[in-house]
Amino acid sequence: MVRLGASFPQTEIGTDPAVIREWALAVEEMGFDYVVALDHVLGARPGHPALAGSPYSYTSESLVHEPLILFGFLAAITQRVELMSAILILPQRQTALVAKQAAEVDVLSGGRLRLGVGLGWNPVEFEALGEDFHNRGRRIEEQIEVMRLLWTEEVVTFHGRWHTIDDAGIHPRPVRRPIPVWFGATADQAIERIGRIGDGWLAMGRPDSTNAHRVQLLRESAQRAGREPASVGLQASVASRGTDPDDWCRDLETWRGLGATNITVGTTNAGHPNVAAHLEALRHVREVLAPMLV
Repeated sequence: MVRLGASFPQTEIGTDPAVIREWALAVEEMGFDYVVALDHVLGARPGHPALAGSPYSYTSESLVHEPLILFGFLAAITQRVELMSAILILPQRQTALVAKQAAEVDVLSGGRLRLGVGLGWNPVEFEALGEDFHNRGRRIEEQIEVMRLLWTEEVVTFHGRWHTIDDAGIHPRPVRRPIPVWFGATADQAIERIGRIGDGWLAMGRPDSTNAHRVQLLRESAQRAGREPASVGLQASVASRGTDPDDWCRDLETWRGLGATNITVGTTNAGHPNVAAHLEALRHVREVLAPMLV
């Protein structure tokens, strides 16, 4: 069975807690299985050289709620829906602090956190947060190792290339030990990393030949690492903008053929003027896709 999630409309929902609450409760009531929220601590000003050539449009003018604090709020008002970062830019953050914050969200939500992480693309954020943009791919593997140790062991001693912990641990530790860690990635090297150490892959785009190649690479990497390829989850998405219901169904069917375990519905950049319109779009997509999820 494919699980269906809703993408939190970060840049369009505003800052009114009552509106955020309305959206979250409605999504849970509709029967969505999980909610995803993206992460940017800072945005560069429009026209900044760091944005040149980037496929992403987030700037200093983009409203982006801090995902782990947002999840603390959502944990208190929801009962069932899973909470997922998609993605948290892990290498620009302190590893032990992320482990602690994630554990707290998992505790407060009753074990409902799934941590989606990625490398990030904006050097402005890394510089402002005091982290090295250029070694982020190498550091993230050690970060995952350290977080999993902190989530599962009372006391940790670790001496790595970038991390040193001497007989210390976090408390409370999470309900799920370890918290599932999924990766967002597109580069071959990053896809291979997921096959070796990830619990799942967060795919971007439509189920075309490029993504089919990535799925194959993911499965082959998992097998080389001695893992069961099907144990590595695959989360893809459909968007309510610019496509018709037949496109949603075709994309879902193709993704399912590629082994997708989760499908996220996005409603941003579709001209929805308020939260009611976002919710109506989610409701419509769910009604169309629901017969195909079983």
